[in-house]
Amino acid sequence: MADDSGITACPHCGTRNRVPAAAKGLPRCGRCKELLPWLTEATDADFAEVVAESALPVLVDLWAPWCGPCRMVAPGVAKAAEVFAGRLKVVKVNVDIAQSTAVRYQAQSIPLLLLLDRGAVRARQVGAVPTDAVLRWVDQSLALPAAA
Repeated sequence: MADDSGITACPHCGTRNRVPAAAKGLPRCGRCKELLPWLTEATDADFAEVVAESALPVLVDLWAPWCGPCRMVAPGVAKAAEVFAGRLKVVKVNVDIAQSTAVRYQAQSIPLLLLLDRGAVRARQVGAVPTDAVLRWVDQSLALPAAA
């Protein structure tokens, strides 16, 4: 998974790759050319660029560092980035920092997972759920019709 500097280890060959928060196309390993998990962060300042302008559907995790249930759902969110590499971008948004984004998406309770398509909400999941439930929810949500 990506660390704080945007470096992601390729799950196929282990090569460390820089994966930008916003980019055209899909992130691929510089060595083996396999698709990389796309897990990044966004704030109010860059949300439009990182999320709303994404060509891929985006799983947005609205969370906070003090939130125990948010820490419980985090492994499932990270696993979704791996399992759906090339089909999904995963963006974590700290609601303590990105308060306008939290208000925009009516985050009255966290963790709140949103599947967005060009900024429009395709599906919502509130509360901590185990990894397998997150993966099922993402898979089902990706099958829903795209936002108009």
